[in-house]
Amino acid sequence: MARLVITQNVTVDGVAEMLGDWFLPQEGDGGDQLAAVREQMAAQSVFLVGRRTFEDMRGYWPQQTGDTTGITAHLDAVEKAVVSRTLTEPGWANTTVLSGDPVEEVTGLLAGRDGEVGVTGSIRLCHALIGAGLVDEYRLFVHPRVLGRGRRLYPDGTDVRLTATSSRTFTSGVTLLTYRPA
Repeated sequence: MARLVITQNVTVDGVAEMLGDWFLPQEGDGGDQLAAVREQMAAQSVFLVGRRTFEDMRGYWPQQTGDTTGITAHLDAVEKAVVSRTLTEPGWANTTVLSGDPVEEVTGLLAGRDGEVGVTGSIRLCHALIGAGLVDEYRLFVHPRVLGRGRRLYPDGTDVRLTATSSRTFTSGVTLLTYRPA
């Protein structure tokens, strides 16, 4: 059975919503953060997202030429699954639309695979997966910003006990915190 891993960029105050440019590469990023992202991409057997995040990514990444980060190549090659009740034709190679109940669909996706199913962005989907207790690991890239507004990874009322498994600070000031449910 695959492990479900949520990877999110968040601010110090927990905002995960893309408001402005707070999670773009920071000055002083010597590539150490990109190396960590590449390690995570290499472990993914499936890239899972909600419709909004999928459409944003589909509108950007396939058009990138000369991308030296490896993200375009990864996203083009990896098996992708998008949770959506409205999307019928994904328009991006290697993509499957999961149109049923999100928790049931993801549970089936996990049961039929090995490795990691990685989720990023997709805040509503993450809320559903967290609420269902399906998450095996959280990888939080904490950016040195406080926004004071925006949607958070954990919705109000969430009570999840976590165990820290690692932390790493990059030259940009971003810290990667890794947790698993206790």
